[in-house]
Amino acid sequence: MEGRIIDVKGKKLYIEHNNPFEDRPTIIFLHDSLGSVQLWRDFPAKLSETTQCNTLAYDRLGYGKSNPLSTHERPVNYMELEADILNSLLAEMNIDNVILFGHSDGGTIALITAAKYPERVKAVICEAGHIFVEEITLKGVYDAWEAYKTTNLPERLQKYHGDKVEMLFKAWTETWTREDYRSWNIEYLLKNIVTPLLFIQGEADEYGTLDQVEKTITQVSGSAEKYIIPNIGHTPHKEVPELVLGKAEAFIKENS
Repeated sequence: MEGRIIDVKGKKLYIEHNNPFEDRPTIIFLHDSLGSVQLWRDFPAKLSETTQCNTLAYDRLGYGKSNPLSTHERPVNYMELEADILNSLLAEMNIDNVILFGHSDGGTIALITAAKYPERVKAVICEAGHIFVEEITLKGVYDAWEAYKTTNLPERLQKYHGDKVEMLFKAWTETWTREDYRSWNIEYLLKNIVTPLLFIQGEADEYGTLDQVEKTITQVSGSAEKYIIPNIGHTPHKEVPELVLGKAEAFIKENS
């Protein structure tokens, strides 16, 4: 699919928009802390085909083919600010009827967006999202930092992010492990989520416990269900794509 750069309040973001289905929702794909449009691979196209929904995937600022970050320093509420950017992107493109599908940090941004901008959001699929900081999350970040220093991880990431890799990796690892980030928590927003929610998580997720799931689905105001997959880690849509596609398809068909 041909992508393009769009200006969202001075931020130049790379997007891929596929909208063949008139009067159908658009699934917005929100990548993780090291992700990009390309790293979703064929997952969006497959989900689009089975649900007859349009799709929009984009690289957040500093990722993929979007413009680089100006600094690695992020405020504690950076994911809340990313939800505001997403809302501005949707306004710029005149897209109102959306289903959010977010993975990891993208899942968190999906939850925040649904809480702050419910008028745009029809349903939310949160995969391995975070609502507060856990020790297992920090261990996962430290392990990734070790892998960055000792393996070919920088080269593998460079394929998708080019010369932005060092900055985005530093932004991710230093923010999550900063002392003032330990108290970051979005539970206060969950009651504002009124749209249907599906929370998908691998039981062996190396970045979060099932507390993330339980404390989310019990605090939202809309209907909520969980899909916990045994023996699966942090990226179910890559580890067991057919299972995730099947569950997401059924959820979307029920809520669109």
